[in-house]
Amino acid sequence: MTVIGLLSDTHIPVDAEVLPGQIKKLFHGVDLILHAGDIYNVSVLDELEHIAPVLAARGDDDFDIVKDSRVKERHDITVGGITLTLVHSEPGFGPWAMFPESKGVADPASYQFKTVSGIIVCGHTHMPKVANRGGYLIINPGSPTFPYYIHRPGTVALLTLNSGDAEVHIIQLQ
Repeated sequence: MTVIGLLSDTHIPVDAEVLPGQIKKLFHGVDLILHAGDIYNVSVLDELEHIAPVLAARGDDDFDIVKDSRVKERHDITVGGITLTLVHSEPGFGPWAMFPESKGVADPASYQFKTVSGIIVCGHTHMPKVANRGGYLIINPGSPTFPYYIHRPGTVALLTLNSGDAEVHIIQLQ
């Protein structure tokens, strides 16, 4: 079993000065942290790396951190036989508004999926989303600091992988 902490669009220090302290508690004990971009400051990755190894996608506003080895346009990794793709924007599906299932998750929730073919972790919209398209799971953890482009506590996600199955928990921060 592998547990992965997911977050995106932290926008530090522009829209928040620091990561919410609750993230350290929620991500304590995870095996890996994936940040889906718009990090703004590499210190965010440094702070997260005190919790677990970190990989990050370069967001459309991440101009100054492109030289960091943890940051790429796209990461493709395999965990427990499942391929995870980490990008900033959801690839190949057009504008989010065109898909009814792409609307943000209204309430924090848990989702379970059997026999997942692959997982795409993305961000950019600041809205949490969990969708299953043909066995591929798409997860947007939302923004912990600037959800729906509003300055208030937002969301992160925990992804648990176990023998080809995936469980996602979208967590509302306080």
